Amino acid sequence: MDSLQEHTNHPRSNTEKQAVTNRLKRIEGQVRGIQKMVEEDRYCVDILVQISAIQAALKKVGFEITERHMKHCVSDAVKSGEGDEAIDEVMSVLKQFTK
Repeated sequence: MDSLQEHTNHPRSNTEKQAVTNRLKRIEGQVRGIQKMVEEDRYCVDILVQISAIQAALKKVGFEITERHMKHCVSDAVKSGEGDEAIDEVMSVLKQFTK
């Protein structure tokens, strides 16, 4: 199945870009924090708690991007008669995302 990206691309606003970028930078900082915890031989459970927090933060960003995609790209695809393809595409990604 071909990606529908070339058919339905809705550029993000600067505000949207900045919000996602800020979240990803925070997550990046958390990852660096875990690296430091490992280097310092910190308690395994504390490290695992931080890993869980990062996984939750990444899922939240992913679901926010998914929501935007559904409201813009998939909605437009449905209106233009390409809804089945768009839904198949997003379902395929969601299956990977939720593994």
